[in-house]
Amino acid sequence: MSKFNSPKVRPASGVSPVSTEQTPSGATFEGGPGFARTAKSELFLLAVTNMVGERTFYEKASDRDSRYEQLVRHVAVADAGWMLGFLGWLRADANMRSASLVAAAEAVKARLDAVKAGIEVGNGARNREIVNAVLQRADEPGELLAYWTSRYGRAIPKPVKRGISDAIGRLYNERALLKYDTDSHGFRFADVLDLVHPSPVAPWQGSLFAHALDRRHGHADTIPEALTVLRNNGQLRRAAAERPEALLSAHNLREAGMTWEDALSLVGSKVDKAKLWEALAPSMGYMALLRNLRNFDEAGVSDAAAQMVAARLSDPAQVARSRQLPMRFLSAYRAAPSLRWSYPLEQALGHCLDNIPTLPGRTLILVDTSTSMDAGFSKDGTLRRWDAAVIFGVALAQRCATAEVVSFSSTARTWGDAHGANTKAFPLQSGESLLRSIERWRSGGWFLGGGTATAAALRRHVKGHDRVVVVTDEQAGVDSTDVNGSVPREIPMYTWNLAGYERGHAPSGVPNRHTFGGLTDQAFKMIPLLESSKSQAWPWESAG
Repeated sequence: MSKFNSPKVRPASGVSPVSTEQTPSGATFEGGPGFARTAKSELFLLAVTNMVGERTFYEKASDRDSRYEQLVRHVAVADAGWMLGFLGWLRADANMRSASLVAAAEAVKARLDAVKAGIEVGNGARNREIVNAVLQRADEPGELLAYWTSRYGRAIPKPVKRGISDAIGRLYNERALLKYDTDSHGFRFADVLDLVHPSPVAPWQGSLFAHALDRRHGHADTIPEALTVLRNNGQLRRAAAERPEALLSAHNLREAGMTWEDALSLVGSKVDKAKLWEALAPSMGYMALLRNLRNFDEAGVSDAAAQMVAARLSDPAQVARSRQLPMRFLSAYRAAPSLRWSYPLEQALGHCLDNIPTLPGRTLILVDTSTSMDAGFSKDGTLRRWDAAVIFGVALAQRCATAEVVSFSSTARTWGDAHGANTKAFPLQSGESLLRSIERWRSGGWFLGGGTATAAALRRHVKGHDRVVVVTDEQAGVDSTDVNGSVPREIPMYTWNLAGYERGHAPSGVPNRHTFGGLTDQAFKMIPLLESSKSQAWPWESAG
């Protein structure tokens, strides 16, 4: 009898970089076996799901932030090169703004403290580079300084100043000054300039720095000739004071760098609101368009103007540049009164999820809709973790050759008692849009609540599949069989983590057991690579 060459044999899969211990040394929050992760793995999963200052179902905001800071400090001292690559990727590709700013500040502080204490620090990057890597928007130098001074006082170390100076050369321009240099910010542009003393990269930027300082200190009587956008802005404001209709020119608004917030504040009640929005739309940024679809409808903008907005929203290049999280498109879809936005938003969401691969064979996708997944991502609570779980689960299913999608929780309504699985299969409908599928899920009773009976759900539904994907916060409850043992060893199981808690429900970093994480589609592209037995590096190390 053949010992190895059986019909069920599968090649061992590659190994993903997120790794854990192979025997659980603790428990999840719900009492199931909990696998501790390596420091880099825990930091990665926490960072890509971390809205700084926001609590999750099981973790207070202060505890979560403290855990994050400690992980950053540990890894930054041990391996600065890894930290530099990670933070650049976290800010740009994962689009986690606050998490990356906090991490850069804490990483540099930890490394400076270690040097002062005579502790050897890992090389591979300079502190200046770490700071510069996370600053991608013109208000972020002030954000980073606000965080630093609130934690460590007004003494700013040279590497922080130099990293901010490098970023200012890229980020500070006339339009940025108009948009971000406002009284709502504790650190105005001039405050940042006074602290870090950057060198201008061009003569016009020197004029900009001088003007920013002058207007902060109350003596900006004239605008330098080189600053044409600022001069146009001042002229348009004076014209609008006498004749509000001056703001109904798209050309005037664009040349003056007028933001939609300023235009509405200046003349919002004095002109036709629809005409004002139609003039503003051509020069509005992508995120601004996405946020204002309801305002466009309520003002009654024309179909022609709406078509222009729709074309921008659905343009693949603009979607890629905007780096919106997939949940933003669902939020916009739910907020927009008119159906004219539905198809452009569906297209945009599809472009946003371009990294989700087409998978052959049979795929089982389990979507965790237990009570802990009802936690919000931010204080406004408009989107929940299970919204993200459904987006990823259904989007993946729509690209599989054959897929079964199942919502799961536990029969018990208490969080720590998850002995029985409560599951409900979600039937895919051919040709249905992703947004419609998500809304059908919400209205049709697929959000189950209760505990997290992951192992029981796996035992019930895994039947000869080629792979299993579990989209979850990993907080599996007490069960007679552990999650890992509920899936045959030869079947790959991919866990998509949406919360970043300390311990996971299964091992990772070994063949056929892989954990990913985050609020974007970035890591989905690793599935076919792992199944072709290619071990995977971290996303920023394997780009291209």
